[in-house]
Amino acid sequence: MKGKLRQFYTAFASGFGNLVMGMLNVWPSYTTVLYTSEDTPLSYPLSATEESLLGSLPSLGAMAGTALVGTIINKLGRRNGGIVISLPFILSWAIVSVTTSPILVLIARFLAGTAGGAFLVYNPVFVSEVAESSIRGALASSSLLLYCAGALTSYIFGWFLTYKIIIWLMLLFSVICVLLHVFVGESPTFLLRQHRDEAAKSALAFYRGVSVNNMTVLDQFSSMKEQLLPATELISVNTESETKEEEAEKEKLNIDIDIREPLKKVSSFRLLFCTPTSLKAFLVVTTLISMQVFMGMVPVQVYAKTVFTQADPSRSDLYTVIFALVLVCGSLATAAIADMAGRRFLILASSALVCGFMAALGYLLQSQVAPPWVTVLIVMLYCFSFMFGAGTVPYVLLAEVFVPEVQNLASMLIVEWVWFLNFLIIAIFPIMKGLLGMHGVFYAFACISLSNMVISFFIVPETKGLNNQQIQELLSRRKNLFLCYCLFKTIIFVLT
Repeated sequence: MKGKLRQFYTAFASGFGNLVMGMLNVWPSYTTVLYTSEDTPLSYPLSATEESLLGSLPSLGAMAGTALVGTIINKLGRRNGGIVISLPFILSWAIVSVTTSPILVLIARFLAGTAGGAFLVYNPVFVSEVAESSIRGALASSSLLLYCAGALTSYIFGWFLTYKIIIWLMLLFSVICVLLHVFVGESPTFLLRQHRDEAAKSALAFYRGVSVNNMTVLDQFSSMKEQLLPATELISVNTESETKEEEAEKEKLNIDIDIREPLKKVSSFRLLFCTPTSLKAFLVVTTLISMQVFMGMVPVQVYAKTVFTQADPSRSDLYTVIFALVLVCGSLATAAIADMAGRRFLILASSALVCGFMAALGYLLQSQVAPPWVTVLIVMLYCFSFMFGAGTVPYVLLAEVFVPEVQNLASMLIVEWVWFLNFLIIAIFPIMKGLLGMHGVFYAFACISLSNMVISFFIVPETKGLNNQQIQELLSRRKNLFLCYCLFKTIIFVLT
């Protein structure tokens, strides 16, 4: 129990930056009106361009933070790296608290975005290295759960508190983000990469709540050490003339050689894109996350504000808080049952429900047969269904399907892709609306949700309760990804 509590704490601490990012992203929704008014606390009211940048700059900063986080946590370690990537949050809100310059406020927003982007990569990497298989799904769901909790907290702040008090509270939460990492144990995987075997065993014992000499620690340490030998996966020692004893001896020699020369033979990039299991994992997670973005959550969040105002202008703030609370409940439901229901069930059920609610929303907008409160209800049900599986399971898989040697690189590339797709969907949403109408856009989202359910049925492996080695063996047997794998390998071969 002590070990699991430490794992939960580490997941919370490494995901707390996502909570701060959720607060950060919601902040303009109730601050823009103040910044563009004549009574603005800034030296002059924001222009239309500056108003747009106030909301979009954190996403641009997040792309930069995503690119840098791997280097930081690999050089400094997970614990110290977490402290470093938290610091831009503090600097950002410190600037906002003392400045009246719109330019400095925009710079502060960019800086905060770098930290937010870094945490979206940092959390699944850290969780994948310390979590036990039995609770890995719940811990891997923490990033989105905390992000939604941050959005909910920020909406409540905007409803009840004044501008200055909100800024000081934002600064306080940023300081807490740093302090939480002071009590985090270092990752055993990182220590093993530094050839600090005894420290790695101690860290593993710390996260399992047992002594260093416990057989659980020794077995997991041995398994970790084998997984950190990427070159052995690319070396074939099988010939028809060799006996099993000769195979075992040869494999042992290969491992011994790799231990003396660790991690030098094969780069992480080559391991990711040239190793069948890693490439299959990359294809699965990238496909799920791409489909997730185009299931419409970001446009629905934008459209929801208009719906709530139309339904009841006097209660629009209340509806907004309920909206954020629904997102939290959906994420919490995934965290609670991900390790019982399984990944495949959650994403299939979620996609089916999202398809139904998106189709219903499109019909209501097209026919206008129901009062506005019914549309509000459908939006809420859609959001819960989305966060219940399709919105969170891809991040669970991101934290568990990759071997340690490619986890950082894969997380960075996939999260960068997420930021780009979010930018793309926001950019093309007005065009889609003009071509298809608002109802047509939601019909399109329903079709994408249905496609996600069908695709997920064929490509998503059930990783519930499996350790990393078992997941790799499962991926190696997934024949329905063979054509995608061959196509991708052909592209890589042509390019190189």
